Amino acid sequence: MFTLTNATQEHLAAAIEALGTSAFPEKLYAWLCRCMEIDNVTILAYYQTIKPDVFFFHSRVRQVHERMEADYLSGIYLLDPFHELHVNKSERGLYRLRDCAPDSFHRNEYYAKYYAGTTMLDEACFHVSLPKGVSVQVCLGRDKSSGSSFSARDLNTARKLSSIVCSLIAVHWKDLKASGDYTDETLLTHIQSQLMEHRGVRLSRRQCEVALLILRGHSTISIGLCLEISPQTVKVFRKQLYRKCEISSQAELFSLMTTYLSL
Repeated sequence: MFTLTNATQEHLAAAIEALGTSAFPEKLYAWLCRCMEIDNVTILAYYQTIKPDVFFFHSRVRQVHERMEADYLSGIYLLDPFHELHVNKSERGLYRLRDCAPDSFHRNEYYAKYYAGTTMLDEACFHVSLPKGVSVQVCLGRDKSSGSSFSARDLNTARKLSSIVCSLIAVHWKDLKASGDYTDETLLTHIQSQLMEHRGVRLSRRQCEVALLILRGHSTISIGLCLEISPQTVKVFRKQLYRKCEISSQAELFSLMTTYLSL
């Protein structure tokens, strides 16, 4: 059973006292470190049609955040399963990456080209959708510095802390707001127009939808379920997509499409 020791109570009190100040993210992290084993943290906000803000990050190994600015924030965050929580306006709470990622996430190019390079072995986030089109997440990770995933005890602790953490997030970042509204339709239209303008490639909306789902780590069966079409039809659209783009692999698709992800 999880209980707050004197030390953890003091760190929680410090985090509460720091609400509304620039010190809050670090104080929140310091408290969470007293409660469970954490190798790294990233605290960020997702908006609508602009790139995320990173409020705080810390890790024991440089690889975890080494390419965050150049790669993640430049556009491939749109492929991240945790970004889907923002898109779907998911309920506030704790989410583990392996539970919300698509079925082929660990075999897709986003994972191979970016995520694996962070050395992350496990990740969970406290997610809060705010009223004005913003989501804030406190993402906790385990990486090569410990060489292990979160223990059942740590995850149980995180679940018990979830309502407290999410309430603190909601209070501290209550004034964040974003204009417009992000939808995959907006992204698909953007990709279509960019491919046509820069490559002379004219993709149908369905072909573009299949491309985006492939990049996010969905298998043929999963894509079929998402789009309510048969796996065989998915294969036809994939074949058409590859032919039009003059590519022959998912790696080439990733290289091509990620150039035009940023809105």
